[in-house]
Amino acid sequence: MQRVCFLLTVRKGRIDEYRERHAAVWPDMLAALRAAGWHNYSLFLREDGLLVGCLETPDFDAAREAMAATEVNERWQRDMAEFFEQPEAADEASVPLTEVFHLA
Repeated sequence: MQRVCFLLTVRKGRIDEYRERHAAVWPDMLAALRAAGWHNYSLFLREDGLLVGCLETPDFDAAREAMAATEVNERWQRDMAEFFEQPEAADEASVPLTEVFHLA
């Protein structure tokens, strides 16, 4: 099982609404994540907009590809895109961090 962690930045003026949206994630989005292999998925949000995502999956690339192939993910990403500050390089978004320590 791969453990994955990534960072994003939520726009400061959208933090409260971002929290509200995640208090009621669409049931079909939750089902798609589970079916794609996203397990123990958590998002942590700091008051300055730093968002930390953590999940476990057998294969992160396959899990991302499976989600990208779903219609519900396309709708969710389109609706959520306005919440995020875009990194200078597009390939920096959701880049997994390197795990340097883990206490099981």
